[in-house]
Amino acid sequence: MAKNKLSAVLGLLTGALVWGLIWYPYRALDASGASGLHATLITYALALGLSLLLFRRQLAPLLRPDGILVLIALASGWTNLAYVLGMVHGEVMQVLLLFYLAPLWTVLLARLLLGERPGLTGVLIVLLSLAGAATMLWEPGFRIPIPHTRAEWFGLSAGLTFALSNVLIRKAAHHPIPVKSTAAFAGVTVIALAMLPLEGGPAAGWQAFAAGTALWMLPTLGLVLLATNVAVQHGLNNLSANQAIVILLAELVVAAVSAYFLAGETMRWNEWAGGAMIVAATLLSGRLAH
Repeated sequence: MAKNKLSAVLGLLTGALVWGLIWYPYRALDASGASGLHATLITYALALGLSLLLFRRQLAPLLRPDGILVLIALASGWTNLAYVLGMVHGEVMQVLLLFYLAPLWTVLLARLLLGERPGLTGVLIVLLSLAGAATMLWEPGFRIPIPHTRAEWFGLSAGLTFALSNVLIRKAAHHPIPVKSTAAFAGVTVIALAMLPLEGGPAAGWQAFAAGTALWMLPTLGLVLLATNVAVQHGLNNLSANQAIVILLAELVVAAVSAYFLAGETMRWNEWAGGAMIVAATLLSGRLAH
């Protein structure tokens, strides 16, 4: 039992480490001419292929997917694609903190889709999240505290669809984890394919992908994405919601340190203050499971 718990903690820490650093290789690919959209498409298509190969005996439900699997694929697909695009084109911590507004959306969506009443804890989560977002996005000169850049909107929308996918995954408890994970990889691949015309189609940037760096980085990222997904799912299945949330918040620390040393990005006082409120709301959200 203790061994299983230790492996679950390590799985979640692996997820926090990977997701706190994954912006860097995608930015490196983008800088070489391989856009974030093209890179995301290829890496998730590779992860999808590996998942289909490894879990092929468990994926029968995907041959005739029900409505909820399709919704999980679309919600998870946009979550992962928007997360990467936000990180590539925006400031790491600002995008990540907007993503971490997910508990706010979870409370609202759980009320709408599952009929769950938020109670006092849920109300506090909503208020803390909104106050944190307003503080973080505040600018002198009476600028309305809402996202103003494409990257910020990517981060915010990724958090919204992340919350939606979590609620849907809870609703689809009858489907095994490999089915839902594979559906998520398929969702990213399909949505990225649909968006390709916005960046010149499949051929755009192909020379950059043919370069030596991309040739080894893309399949490596595909393997990392698949392994991370399995590790995080194992952790979530063997730890309480409170424990999982505290561990996953290590992603913010990893992202803040890596953004400072690898990209020279720093946070302003209001981003620190707003971020603290959002983290507090995230920690509170673990109490909703009890």
